[in-house]
Amino acid sequence: VQLQASGGGSVQAGASLRLSCAASGLTFNMHDMGWFRQAPGEEHEFVAGINWSGATTAYADSVKGRFTISRDNTKKTVDLQLNSLKPEDTAVYYCAARSRWLGFAREFGLYDYWGQGTLVTVSS
Repeated sequence: VQLQASGGGSVQAGASLRLSCAASGLTFNMHDMGWFRQAPGEEHEFVAGINWSGATTAYADSVKGRFTISRDNTKKTVDLQLNSLKPEDTAVYYCAARSRWLGFAREFGLYDYWGQGTLVTVSS
């Protein structure tokens, strides 16, 4: 299984980025997907999640209204649109997959697979 995240970069506060995660080696539409982030010295933090069909999404309070998660089961991709970025959004962002049969989760350790991450740096 591979989850390849891309789209990170260095931007000014207020800018936007779009992260994308391409999945291979798993039955994509059998998995809920999540985006997590990890700042230096911090634990993995839930950012956003989407269920296997795309019908249900969830967001951390800190990003609600600024970030949008979406998926394309045909392309086997899950995207995260980041708008109105703040310096506190600076982190490595990871996508993760969890079997749909296990139920939705916000804890990184409960996901079955995750990728290598992409770095987002927001300067003030």
